[in-house]
Amino acid sequence: MNETTINYYVNEKGYFGDFGGAYIPEMLYPNVEELRQNYLDIIYDPSFQEEFRQLLKDYVGRETPLFYAKRLSERYGTNIYLKREDLNHTGAHKVNNTIGQILLAERLGKTRIIAETGAGQHGVATATVCALRGLECVVYMGEVDIKRQAPNVARMKMLGATVRAATCGSKTLKDATNEAMRDWINNPVDTHYIIGSVVGPHPYPDMVARFQSVISAEIREQLKEKIGRELPDYVLACVGGGSNAMGAFYHFLNDESVKLIAVEAGGHGVNSGMSAATTTLGNEGVLHGSRSILMQTEDGQVIEPHSISAGLDYPGIGPQHAHLFKSGRGEYVNITDDEAMQAGMLLSKLEGIIPAIESAHALAYLEKMKFKGSEQVVVCLSGRGDKDLQTYMDYFKL
Repeated sequence: MNETTINYYVNEKGYFGDFGGAYIPEMLYPNVEELRQNYLDIIYDPSFQEEFRQLLKDYVGRETPLFYAKRLSERYGTNIYLKREDLNHTGAHKVNNTIGQILLAERLGKTRIIAETGAGQHGVATATVCALRGLECVVYMGEVDIKRQAPNVARMKMLGATVRAATCGSKTLKDATNEAMRDWINNPVDTHYIIGSVVGPHPYPDMVARFQSVISAEIREQLKEKIGRELPDYVLACVGGGSNAMGAFYHFLNDESVKLIAVEAGGHGVNSGMSAATTTLGNEGVLHGSRSILMQTEDGQVIEPHSISAGLDYPGIGPQHAHLFKSGRGEYVNITDDEAMQAGMLLSKLEGIIPAIESAHALAYLEKMKFKGSEQVVVCLSGRGDKDLQTYMDYFKL
């Protein structure tokens, strides 16, 4: 890897540049400190790694293909590869992290698991691994998201999870996260909180990124096999909290020749008052236990985000993303609801792949890029569109 003067990874104090840390109530300190002291020793123990990799292979179905999208490439006049995280068991990248965290929780002696979910993919992935290992599972989900992601709610219940509605605020992901944190404060001894993105107090942003980094590790190997080199010219991924993007970027951070493009949810447009374009609209502050960039009023109240995609409907980004944005290592852009929906339909018709609306945001940005024709472009296809069929049906009047 190239020498770089900026450290893009976590430091010994739990920060990525100016962002990160653990801003938590005193009652959560023992939980978070227990994790911080043990997570690296546990996840790099050879027996953990062996079990983690075996489950990723035999249960999740990794490695996921790196598919050369011929018709999409012809449309944009360049070489486009799709990293098929949509083919994972449970339908998204989320399961990479839940497999890792359930094994970690067991080694910490925890018997009860809680989680928050927006689109429901993380909730399904958490319920799945709890069923696999026989642990109690409670998933918090905003009332609005419960309605728009009904199939995933049914899946969680089939898998044995209790789904609890968050009925405060905008009744979406932010509020589900608040409820999960309250639960953890009340149940510190037996409960592990599986956070689904690269957000929250240290060590969560780093830990989740490490579990998701399998994505970029595979991309490097697969590109070398296909084109004789490990480094693409571009990696694109959608960002809400940002775990699929962090996974796709992780092993390229020190390779400055690789342009990293993170696509946020523009909603109805950044000036509409109905958006989740955090880096455009936000500024520095503290959200859900870490210092990052978030959408907030002048007196620090969180501004309600909007996206047609439940998984991107979040008012902040993970602290590592905030660092990549501020340092200029990553390019942070946004795509509107309409642009994302059209891109989802385009991929369906051109390649026979119906993407999650989250992933469609990343695909939509290809329309705005200028290519010379010889670039190698990787798009992280973070999830499949089954969960979004009702939204597609309503939007396109199918």
